[in-house]
Amino acid sequence: MNYPSRLPPFRSVLPFSFIIGISGWAGLVLVVITSLPTLGPRWLFFFFIVIALTGTILPLIYFLNVRFPSDPPIGVPVVIRQASWVGVYGGILVWMQLGRILTTSIGVAIAIGLVVVEGLIRMRERSNWLPDTGDESDNDTANDPPEILG
Repeated sequence: MNYPSRLPPFRSVLPFSFIIGISGWAGLVLVVITSLPTLGPRWLFFFFIVIALTGTILPLIYFLNVRFPSDPPIGVPVVIRQASWVGVYGGILVWMQLGRILTTSIGVAIAIGLVVVEGLIRMRERSNWLPDTGDESDNDTANDPPEILG
């Protein structure tokens, strides 16, 4: 079935993407240039890398969700969540690479795990979704509570 998209126009998503992307990359550059790798700046580094990757990938995720619509139609929170998964995945990969424990199989396993988690979340959303038929004249009383005769 072809359901209408609940996504707003791209013009309304793009400023949000620019704001978080630029602030993430600027913060990342600032942390790398001006600080020593102690505990606080390391946490800031990972925070900014997640924010930067999320803002950078958000337009692509939006485009993919418009190009390949799903049932039920998704909204902006789903697009932001999917872009956040990419940011978290990138942050995990950088963290593991800095710890020298990243291998290709570990990276692929983490990616598969995040895709499975997103799939399960989307499956839950699909099971709770009821399509709007738009037909107000349908008098279906099968789910109405029984009337008490008395």
